[in-house]
Amino acid sequence: MFLWIILLCGLGGYCYYLSRLQPFPEKGNRFAMILFSGALVLWISSTSPEEAGGDLPAAISVFLGGIFVITGIRDMSIMKTDVIVAPLAGILFCIGGISLLSSRWEVATQLEQVGSFILASTMVIVQLYLSFRGLVIGVPGIAWSKSGLRQIHRGLILGPNGAIAHFERSWDVEDQWINSMSYAALVLIHRHLGNLEDEGKSLAELEKLGGWESVDSSWTQAIEEGLLASVPI
Repeated sequence: MFLWIILLCGLGGYCYYLSRLQPFPEKGNRFAMILFSGALVLWISSTSPEEAGGDLPAAISVFLGGIFVITGIRDMSIMKTDVIVAPLAGILFCIGGISLLSSRWEVATQLEQVGSFILASTMVIVQLYLSFRGLVIGVPGIAWSKSGLRQIHRGLILGPNGAIAHFERSWDVEDQWINSMSYAALVLIHRHLGNLEDEGKSLAELEKLGGWESVDSSWTQAIEEGLLASVPI
């Protein structure tokens, strides 16, 4: 039980640390808080006079890991807002799943053992893909672009977590239109703040990518509306 508590706390702490480096930290923070809550439940159950079921920690791991793998894959592949929840939840799911499979290994038939091995191998392969897709490739540029627009509407323009910092990270080698959107946003932000030198640099980079014609008018309109309604912080 103690090792399961350490696992949940360790993954929760690592997730909380990584979430601060993400454009949408609330997703990782939520998963971390749930992991800490799961560790608390296991700790309370360990102090109970009646011994908890031996498969309880593994079942909790599979349940929490399965739910957040699904939501994490959605955020990573469709919404493109988070890349850490799916891999870390996958670790939890794999460890819990393999633990449950191994607990029945001695009483399982040969066919069940083969099926368990194939299932465990599949979970590990999927986990390797999630780890590579999320933790190795990292946050896509479009995620920083989305968060930059959100920071503008929040009034957070300056600072390490401001809109400028987010747009400066919003680059993509393959999708040049993301770069155009980012430079266009930086031009409008610096123009709004009166930073003529920075505005000129961003405008020069935007011209290299095709100028204002390469940026959708709805994007510039959203930026301008956010700047008019915000107070720089």
